[in-house]
Amino acid sequence: MKTVIILVILLSCLLPVKASAQEAESEVYTQRMGLYKKMDALTQIPWYYFAAIDQYERSVRLARRDIPKASGITGIYIKEQDWTGILNPNLKDDNPSTIAFFDGKGVDGNGDGKASLDDSEDVMYSIAEFLLPYGVHEYNIRIALWNYYKRDKAVGLIMEKAKLYKTFEKLDLDGKAFPLPKGFNYSYRNTWGDARGWGGRRIHEGTDIFADYGVPVRSTCYGIIEMKGWNKYGGWRLGIRDINNTYHYFAHLSGFAKDLKVGGVVKPGQLIGGVGSSGYGPPGTSGKFPPHLHYGMYKDNGRTEWSFDPYPYLRLWEHQK
Repeated sequence: MKTVIILVILLSCLLPVKASAQEAESEVYTQRMGLYKKMDALTQIPWYYFAAIDQYERSVRLARRDIPKASGITGIYIKEQDWTGILNPNLKDDNPSTIAFFDGKGVDGNGDGKASLDDSEDVMYSIAEFLLPYGVHEYNIRIALWNYYKRDKAVGLIMEKAKLYKTFEKLDLDGKAFPLPKGFNYSYRNTWGDARGWGGRRIHEGTDIFADYGVPVRSTCYGIIEMKGWNKYGGWRLGIRDINNTYHYFAHLSGFAKDLKVGGVVKPGQLIGGVGSSGYGPPGTSGKFPPHLHYGMYKDNGRTEWSFDPYPYLRLWEHQK
């Protein structure tokens, strides 16, 4: 009885904390959306492009150790010397005139007479100033982004995020779902990094979830379908990129859900295919191993992409469902 009372007290203490955290997160999303919509009104560049650039950079900063983590409303990272001008002797300069003299990126985005790297409006408007000379349509934005990042992958990821924001008309797209629905038997353990021999010596870049043929496989996230088709290792497979630059990989499928195509938008829990045993041979090969879903996760950090262990995330989503 004493244990039950203690648990009740602990839960009553934790619930308000959780609610407070959710309210704070919601407030951040509201502030960001307000900033993006303001930039939209000022420049006629659709708000979802600002949101996509901001989220791309925020995700990159979370995945890298050589640049600081985002601490303000925006996630955009600009070096001090680029903001004030490479030859500017004052790296803390916030005077728009001297920054312009030294050809820095910093601009006054809110009319307060300062171009501050710590001001989200100034930072976001500096991005707008770079984009505007190219034009406001998708084709123009793509060209501008390539000239800014000098990386095709960055352009693609940002445009995918813009499509997600435009489709769902909200910023909170972090929701996740376990890949198999309730009511079906399945089993899995942590197999990431195990040795694999078929097709050459390699490591297992994922977690295998064993289940019967045809058990529904669902999208784990809001995302864009980047890849759909056959691979001699993975069989029928699908790749989805989420809002945080993470690539979700589903392999050995028995088939795909209807109307799925590369470039299409999906959401957590949406049917994408079925558990199978396809792969380890030419297109159509199946049955060389027990039916299971191979699920992998890969992160892009603005320079390269690597595999990481999906097992902890699967456990979390499984309990949340």
